Amino acid sequence: MADEYFLLVCDDVPCDVVLTDPGARVLEVAQVVRRLTGLSLWRSKVLATQVPAVILDGVPEEDAAAAVVALLAAGAQAETREQPERTS
Repeated sequence: MADEYFLLVCDDVPCDVVLTDPGARVLEVAQVVRRLTGLSLWRSKVLATQVPAVILDGVPEEDAAAAVVALLAAGAQAETREQPERTS
């Protein structure tokens, strides 16, 4: 029986959620940031006003996309960025 090799590809590429612009409704965006991160409302507002800010770090692609949709619905501009591969 011949040896077989398989290349396993991980579907869950870690992504970052980056807030690029809070828009005009900063308090609503801060409330979304609070729900996503678990920070206090005051810290969420500070994070939302210091852009560009990484809101979530190293989350699966599905979760990152859902977070971006929530931020866009609140009036902010946000994007997902794939984390670069770490070389050892």
